[in-house]
Amino acid sequence: MDIEYTFWQMLHLCTSPKVVYQHTKYHKQTKNQWARDDPAFVVICSLLLAVATLAYCAAYDHSTAHALFVVFAVLLFHFLLTGVVLATFCWFLTNAYLREEAPNSYVVEQRVEWLYAFDVHCNSFFPMFVLLYVIHYFLSPLLVAHGFIPALLSNLLFMVGASYYHYLNFLGYDVLPFLERTTFFLYPIGIVIVLSPILILGGFNPSRYFMNMFFSRQM
Repeated sequence: MDIEYTFWQMLHLCTSPKVVYQHTKYHKQTKNQWARDDPAFVVICSLLLAVATLAYCAAYDHSTAHALFVVFAVLLFHFLLTGVVLATFCWFLTNAYLREEAPNSYVVEQRVEWLYAFDVHCNSFFPMFVLLYVIHYFLSPLLVAHGFIPALLSNLLFMVGASYYHYLNFLGYDVLPFLERTTFFLYPIGIVIVLSPILILGGFNPSRYFMNMFFSRQM
């Protein structure tokens, strides 16, 4: 596993994601596949996610057995299972509806690899993880408090995390030269931006909601 390159990718996904997908083009030219051939990204992301979840459990839980259940649930459902579902949806959508028509019968038909769709999810997930697990952890004493300001800040943080996820999703498919109308992947950002003020005015605090859902110590 190339650990150094994986951390380089993680850093640039947060600062300059287009550089990462430029290297994806190089990978296609040298390895003749868009998907990674190294599991390091998934392994390291899973380890970081487990550590972050354990930090939340140490701060907000009081049962070791429940803490282990939370870590397992986050890794299996939040990251892997959700990733499989989203990757499968995007893989089907791109191959069924977003591929360019071949100009003639002599052109080799290209399709999105399912593993590449999962790579795109993992790439998009990591900056959201930094925002909604790491930064959120340090701000959580403020974000889970009662009142308008905590609800406002929490919604803004979740809005930025979700919007950046969908933006990276767009970049991941926009780099494929045989796809068209990839701006479809930007549409959820509009929905997030419209919903956020409604949730803020309604007093909904996503931080309190998820913390109460996962931890037995009520906020």
